[in-house]
Amino acid sequence: MASGGSGCLAARAVPRALVEAAGRVRVAAWLDEIAGTDPGRALRAIMAAHQGAAALIEVVATSSPYLWDLARADPGRLVALLEQDPDARLAACLAQAARELRDGASQTQTQAQAQAQAQAQAQAQADAMRILREMKAEAALLIALADIGGLWQVMRVTRALTEVADTAVGAAVHHLLAGAARAGHLAPPDPDRPEVGSGYIVLAMGKMGAGELNYSSDIDIMVFFDPAAPGIMPGVEPGSLYVRLTRQLVKMLQERTPQGYVFRVDLRLRPDPSSTQIAISVPAALDYYEGRGQNWERAAMIKARPCAGDMAAGKAMLADLSPFIWRKYLDFAALGDIHEMKRQIQAYRGHGEVAVEGHNIKLGRGGIREIEFFVQTQQLIAGGRHPQLRNRETVATLRTLAEGGWIDGAARDDLERAYLFLREVEHRLQMIADEQTHTLPSARAELDRFARFLGYPGRDAFADVLLGHLGTVQQHYMRLFEDAPVRAAERRGLVFPPDADAHETLDKLSEMGFRHALEASATVRRWLAGVPRALKGTTARTVFAELVPVLIDHIARAENPDAALIAFDRFLGNLHGGARLFSLLRQNPDLVALVARVLGTAPRLADTLAQHPQVMDALTDRAFFGALPGPETLEATLAVSLTEARSYEDFLDRVRLFGQEQIFLIGARILSGTVSAQQAGEAFAGLADTVVRALHWRVGTTFRATHGVVPGGASAVLAMGKLGGREMTAGSDLDLIVVYDFDEAYPESDGPRPLHAAPYFARFTQRLINAMTTRTNYGRLYDVDMRLRPSGRSGPVATSIAAFSDYQHTEAWTWEHMALTRARVASASSPALAARVVSVIRDVLCSPRDPDMVAGDVVEMRKAVAAEKGDGERWDLKNAAGGLIDIEFIAQYLQLIHAEREPGILNPSTGRVLERAARLGILSVEDAEVLRPAERLYQDLGQILRLCLAAPFDPKSAGGSLLSLLARAADVPDFAALDAHLAETQERVRKRFVSILGSAP
Repeated sequence: MASGGSGCLAARAVPRALVEAAGRVRVAAWLDEIAGTDPGRALRAIMAAHQGAAALIEVVATSSPYLWDLARADPGRLVALLEQDPDARLAACLAQAARELRDGASQTQTQAQAQAQAQAQAQAQADAMRILREMKAEAALLIALADIGGLWQVMRVTRALTEVADTAVGAAVHHLLAGAARAGHLAPPDPDRPEVGSGYIVLAMGKMGAGELNYSSDIDIMVFFDPAAPGIMPGVEPGSLYVRLTRQLVKMLQERTPQGYVFRVDLRLRPDPSSTQIAISVPAALDYYEGRGQNWERAAMIKARPCAGDMAAGKAMLADLSPFIWRKYLDFAALGDIHEMKRQIQAYRGHGEVAVEGHNIKLGRGGIREIEFFVQTQQLIAGGRHPQLRNRETVATLRTLAEGGWIDGAARDDLERAYLFLREVEHRLQMIADEQTHTLPSARAELDRFARFLGYPGRDAFADVLLGHLGTVQQHYMRLFEDAPVRAAERRGLVFPPDADAHETLDKLSEMGFRHALEASATVRRWLAGVPRALKGTTARTVFAELVPVLIDHIARAENPDAALIAFDRFLGNLHGGARLFSLLRQNPDLVALVARVLGTAPRLADTLAQHPQVMDALTDRAFFGALPGPETLEATLAVSLTEARSYEDFLDRVRLFGQEQIFLIGARILSGTVSAQQAGEAFAGLADTVVRALHWRVGTTFRATHGVVPGGASAVLAMGKLGGREMTAGSDLDLIVVYDFDEAYPESDGPRPLHAAPYFARFTQRLINAMTTRTNYGRLYDVDMRLRPSGRSGPVATSIAAFSDYQHTEAWTWEHMALTRARVASASSPALAARVVSVIRDVLCSPRDPDMVAGDVVEMRKAVAAEKGDGERWDLKNAAGGLIDIEFIAQYLQLIHAEREPGILNPSTGRVLERAARLGILSVEDAEVLRPAERLYQDLGQILRLCLAAPFDPKSAGGSLLSLLARAADVPDFAALDAHLAETQERVRKRFVSILGSAP
């Protein structure tokens, strides 16, 4: 097409996003910078001639730092993209890259005659990696411009992204196989096509397999090889060869170079990833799938397609796997497994509200995963008998399901509209910073900006459309196998006669996992006889009897079914009037599943539910699964209760009851999968802040009644550690420091029992600690750790602000300054003192430091922690080599050495420090891509483990329910994949630690 013609991108652009003034300013400044260049003049001409193109560039400058960097990096490239038809330009870009790699491979044959072969191959690989990265950069910018500019609809965008991935993988595999042929490992029949006869198979999986890649997607691939392929030279061990080539393939695609990366590669969908090599022989794979393959693997293989290597061998392998994927007949066990997959996708499908801020549009309620599962499960069930359902694409399969009568037209249209909308939202999220994120901004102002990037006037307009789609998806998802749990439970045929235990039921209970079937049967018979007071009424007993089969079925899935049944028995014993609750549970089987999961996997929460059944009121509230309560809501709720306190002891009881109920409710949200680890950590910390402020105020009031007031006296409670970083879990201690101030001219209090300032605040602090830790009728609230105060255990429990400042500036060790990076004021009796404490902390952290000395201290500190705690247990997420402490120490080190010049890096949260460090250029992209996902993974898993276990986690003894919870939290198919992923993550984190700190601990 002619340059700048009517079909070019610039002429057709009508941006689906809103421009802001900041974007216009950036573009104007950039055009001034390049005004004297040919691209600069061309851009001005294009923008003058095409208003849509001008707005498109300004949108990019407004909303996407990643795309703006790509545009500014090569103005000539941007001009070329704007002046051509995007479809033609993309095809030419991909074809050129593939051609250059093939030409490079053939040229290397002649170079190798004159140079050392290893040197020639290394140069060829470097050239190939550069070509692929340049292709990806151009394609990424082009696809985004065509998307935002309104030229391409969302499925054209996903297809274009997949075309880029196919080209990259195919060209890289060609390059590697050609190199193997030159090295004498392969003897391809056609040297120009070394893939043919090689037996090397690359299957595209997931969204790549379906042609539906998202903008910043990993690519899921599986690699297999035929050990009897004719192209393998005699004497060559194919397993070693192809494992080595696969490692090189991953390096070519995902290693960061000055030109960036191509794609992140995920190989975890292969059979048993924790114990198999990254390239698996076809016979071994077929044996695995036929003998041990699971239903989730059948679902994954629906989208599988050969994308590179020996395409004929790949098609033959999929044909051999067809009986595994597409079963003509399914027994009850297989159907039950599919229904269980649905339950694991979302433990609680929910009713009522969905929080928009922080919502995960892929994994959250009403999200992309639910639509995909809606389609895939019906393919698994019916695809064996109906080949027309064997389609990889989500939208196309929805239409086929409707055509065949499996779903109605309304379901097809609703789900298709929702899918296309959510995929577009997903793309825009990922375009901002080229991150594989699916989570909406958690702050309203940030969500408002993002809404404008999508073309909405603001947050509320976007939220209305989003919630409409999420609600629609939930409704259709809810009706999928809606009565399956009830039917499955009824098929068990459990009966509980009033006069004696049924022997057949006892056998079935034992088969279900109850170790004490007789006691379990007796307990249920007692319920049905109306012994618990909640079941005295006829209506309550009648409704409850209908619940029993489903309830027992869910309790049987617990880690310890007998203990879960006992906990529910205690719950019934303390419940007042159960008819309304039982009716709600009967209407919402997923809520029964959630209650059973709480009872069966989280003993601490089970105790709270058993002792305080009233927490179920909040659990059944329509607003419960919406936004988590903020500080104002928590404080108002607590204040209402505390106004009714009749004494100081009653006050402490009410605070404990409030704390335990709120911990239960946050924990239930974690188990339901409706909050992220970050949201949960912030919620636990917000609860602790609320409690600390309430106790700080009340203890102060009581203390002043006895000892009076020190003139100018004030106190502040500093949150440290997990509380300071807002990364608490259900069982976290409170790391605190108390700082005080007073008028040194009048150091004595004026009450009936006056005290000098130092003992006054020391006694006050001890009273405050006792208020938090003393066990009352409602148990203990928190354990408190004061060891981070100046001089640790040997120092006073409360420190004057002057002494605190002097100590931190002149005496504190590096490890104490590391701890100080997590400090924040949780409560203060005086705003002036709070501001002064913040100023001291900031001044200390922004002091100049010797980076080498700090690095050495950090490494020594890490070595000391390893010596004390050990670092060899993979599932000790905190202390393992490459675990959470490695990441926390990196974040603290970066703050200490960079805050003098870049104070914007400072934040108590490890995750936010890493985010800021990456944005400021302090943390390299390569480091950030390892550390940020690793930190999120550890937090996700840690929240589950701390909620469910009091002892260290042992995968060998853990039950299937907990293992499934962990796999779901990490968004991997099963625990074997998670175990492999965790090992790989820890290895990569430790390498980053050594690289950043300069030495291994």
